[in-house]
Amino acid sequence: MAKQIHSMIRVLDETRSVAFYDTAFGLKVADRLDFPGFTLVYLSNPETEFELELTINKDRTEPYDPGDGYGHLAVSVADLEAEHARFEAAGLAPRQLVEFAPGGEVIAKFFFVADPDGYQIEVLQRGGRYL
Repeated sequence: MAKQIHSMIRVLDETRSVAFYDTAFGLKVADRLDFPGFTLVYLSNPETEFELELTINKDRTEPYDPGDGYGHLAVSVADLEAEHARFEAAGLAPRQLVEFAPGGEVIAKFFFVADPDGYQIEVLQRGGRYL
């Protein structure tokens, strides 16, 4: 079986992105690999072994366009309403809370937030299949 270990996104400003992911999700720098043309920063927290890899291309000056193929990253939290309030207080501009109930039964509660480069992150209430 394959084990998922990380997902990579390209970011323009390392400091800004590291600060966002720390404030929003408690992700800390687990490793940083610096090369002549680019830097790889691996972020993680004690909740999971899965990491987020930030790639910073040193010659890049223009923001990246996530395009129409990128969907979103997703995280689960124990108290969605408290996290939404914390995001608002931190100035992270979370979108509204949503209850997803396609057949009348709520199967997910969530909100989205965009990181400094426009990548969307879904924040889900932990439970059901979203542990």
